[in-house]
Amino acid sequence: MLEQLKLVWKILLRPSVHYSLGFLTIGGFIAGIIFWGGFNTALELTNREEFCIGCHEMENNVYQELQTTIHFTNRSGVRATCPDCHVPHNWTDKIARKMQASKEVWGKVFGTINTREKFEAKRRHLAENEWNRLKANDSLECRNCHNFDYMDFTRQSKRASQMHSTSLASGEKTCIDCHKGIAHQLPDMAGVEGF
Repeated sequence: MLEQLKLVWKILLRPSVHYSLGFLTIGGFIAGIIFWGGFNTALELTNREEFCIGCHEMENNVYQELQTTIHFTNRSGVRATCPDCHVPHNWTDKIARKMQASKEVWGKVFGTINTREKFEAKRRHLAENEWNRLKANDSLECRNCHNFDYMDFTRQSKRASQMHSTSLASGEKTCIDCHKGIAHQLPDMAGVEGF
């Protein structure tokens, strides 16, 4: 076995006897395109609502809650899906979020949230993780759809208009500071500012 590994290593280190440098370069380029296409296809397949609710932990808990909100059904017909709110749209942020989300698969694999009771016991922790992530990225996912520059303060309630035109405009607050629970039920909010 060791002898075979040495042979493979020796072949990899010396220039090709049978193939030209041009052939190897073009072959590497084509292999790169195939890899990149496969990678992006897999990335997009995992960035669909069907994938997100593919496990019963999400389908039976947070997805059921989403269905009762204005982000799911509304008069304008614009509907947010799981990735719209939980995955940034631009590529580099999306990759970072996907790497972070790979840790969340742990809950599925090891059954830490596989029942409603276990999910409810971890709800506050899970929510705080998401709130902290949105706070850190200035509610980037919210801003993919909601643009401050196009807000019509005259059509908002007095309180919303005041908060948007001051705290949001100054950068003192971000969307998630005031809009916790906009698409999912809130956990016990004891000790959370504003509640």
